Amino acid sequence: MIVTLTANPSHDRTVALAGPLERGAVIRADSVISQAGGKGVNISRASVIAGIPSIAVLPAPPDDPFVHELLAAGIDCRPVPTDGALRVNITVSEPDGTTTKLNSPGPTVTPDVLAALADSLHRRATGAAWLVLAGSLPPGAPVGWYAELVAALRDTGTRIAVDTSDGPLRALVDGLDRAAPHLMKPNGEELASFTGGDPVLLESDPVAAARAATTLVERGVETVLATLGPHGAVLVNADGAWHATPPPTTVVSTVGAGDSSLFGYLLGDLREQGPDHRLALAVAYGSAAAGLPGTTIPQPHQVRPELVSVCRLDITPGG
Repeated sequence: MIVTLTANPSHDRTVALAGPLERGAVIRADSVISQAGGKGVNISRASVIAGIPSIAVLPAPPDDPFVHELLAAGIDCRPVPTDGALRVNITVSEPDGTTTKLNSPGPTVTPDVLAALADSLHRRATGAAWLVLAGSLPPGAPVGWYAELVAALRDTGTRIAVDTSDGPLRALVDGLDRAAPHLMKPNGEELASFTGGDPVLLESDPVAAARAATTLVERGVETVLATLGPHGAVLVNADGAWHATPPPTTVVSTVGAGDSSLFGYLLGDLREQGPDHRLALAVAYGSAAAGLPGTTIPQPHQVRPELVSVCRLDITPGG
């Protein structure tokens, strides 16, 4: 069982263009795809498609079409009632795979809603193998709320994964000495944001990215899965570091690819596979998602971990 929290869910709309995006021009779209989304929701969706039970916890009016869409898709959605319409995120996708995202802030949450979300996670942690805290925080949530949740949920005994960015990520890193999650999934830019490294270098150099991720492991994070876009991903834990190179992929949309990668790792862990196999599955899921339109989650038969090349890295000084 995987329980996910999507603190700031969104109606995701992807507009696919026939040519390059031109500012100020009138452009006709090839297609428009609309889907209930958010990082945690995407992971729950991938989990259900793969036959793994999942519960999606999120703030939303119980009768919102967002909730009904997830229930119709077979996702056990547990909304915490809140006021205000859910946000709409728009992605513009160009033929070469370039994506432009326009994300709205979302409705403001109250302390009561945050407390109810935390309580919902506590009550469902017992039967879960993983709790996943994913995405941005809505207006009204303290920037350190994820860090507070990790500290509060550690006593459940369930493993915790976090995928976030910007202020919530920095607050989480600042609090690692008090409460570290079992898994973190930054990308190259996010690694650079708290290590002071060059984001372009970290994304293009797996050894540099692995060394940056090691700083998190040294501070108590059990495993770091760092996605590096077209350069694959690295996995770092106390036993070492690995790099996976993705198979050739025609990129259609990168939206949600990182979420699919995180699920791939969790699936490998649930199957009790070794770190190299978990990493291969993570990269295979991310690559498959990048080759699909919008935030489409790949079906298991579309995921090809056997095409992913994995090698162990020597990240010692001078290695």
